[in-house]
Amino acid sequence: MRNEANGTGKCDLIEASSFLFCKTQNVPARRRHRHLFLRSGKARRAERTCAACKRTPRLPAMDQDSHCAAERELLQAVCRITTSSTTSPSDEEENQPEAEISCQVRKEHPEKDDTQDSSATLSSNSSMTTKELQEYWRNEKRQCKQIKLLFEIPSTRIVEHHLSKYVMYKIIILQTGSFDSNKSVIERRYSDFEKLHRNLLEEFSEELEDVTFPKKTLTGNFTEETINERKLAFKDYLRLLYSMKYIRRSKKFIDFLTRPELQEAYGCLRGGQYTKALEILVEVIGLQERLTRGNPVAIVPTLCAIVVCHKDLENPASAFEYGEKALARLCVRTSHRYYMPLLETMIALAYELGKDFLSLQEKLEEWKTKKDPIRVFTLKELAVREYVR
Repeated sequence: MRNEANGTGKCDLIEASSFLFCKTQNVPARRRHRHLFLRSGKARRAERTCAACKRTPRLPAMDQDSHCAAERELLQAVCRITTSSTTSPSDEEENQPEAEISCQVRKEHPEKDDTQDSSATLSSNSSMTTKELQEYWRNEKRQCKQIKLLFEIPSTRIVEHHLSKYVMYKIIILQTGSFDSNKSVIERRYSDFEKLHRNLLEEFSEELEDVTFPKKTLTGNFTEETINERKLAFKDYLRLLYSMKYIRRSKKFIDFLTRPELQEAYGCLRGGQYTKALEILVEVIGLQERLTRGNPVAIVPTLCAIVVCHKDLENPASAFEYGEKALARLCVRTSHRYYMPLLETMIALAYELGKDFLSLQEKLEEWKTKKDPIRVFTLKELAVREYVR
């Protein structure tokens, strides 16, 4: 068999190197030819191919110095042949460092690094605790994964009031790529979609130039045919909006999917209905996380509202758990308006639960030395001010 790349016989080189190697190791002559084939799987395949080749190679006589030099050259040549024939591009990719692969993923999906909050380096987190570091890197890994959402409108219902009648469209939001047990379910009416479209046109008129919106009709709005047509139209409309990067990140699009539920939850919180507020907030927090994955700070107010509800319902352990999640997202945003009130609440919860609060106290004192002494609202005062109409 000949190597077409350089014209050198592989078998001859392998046999010659085997002879030299076995001779230097004092291997008996009858075992010299087979010795090298037992050293690698590639050689065993070559042995089957060259089954007829059973002769012992003869080298010309040479002195000891030239013999050693020739031996080294032959061994280097064999190494180059076997290495180039056994190493494939896929092997090189498999041996690629994990950090390099991660960087490659970020280059292929640059949209995941779209905010300053998610582009913070590890050096800025040198003062973070072990738990905060784990949460930080967990969020970083999530951002390397491509997450997509699907919108389904399986059903509708007709709502009748004293002077009005309208159709509510049930929207189910699912995450693709895996089984999503935490699907989000919301309801919107035609006027909500119409308001969203009108608001988006103010900022994204060029992007929405080819997007059609179902027209309003004066009659026949409640017929089965019209409702089914609008179900399909709204489903395609949401899919198109989400496919546009700048629109799915826009506050107007995110508010359309989350604001009505958040307004209801904060209204219950202000009215002291903490149990009902907590149920709504826990439902909407999952959808918020999916929609604002590139900006983890955006869900801090909702997390803090959950902390307030758990604290007032005398569930300090659950309040502390959600407080840690919020604090991890603020580790690189210590100037955030929720940072100091959250630290004060976490210190009180840690003291109540018998946890270490000294590290939190140190962060609070460090923050106070850097900032001017100004009046700061408590966490509950900040929460009740959110979404005030």
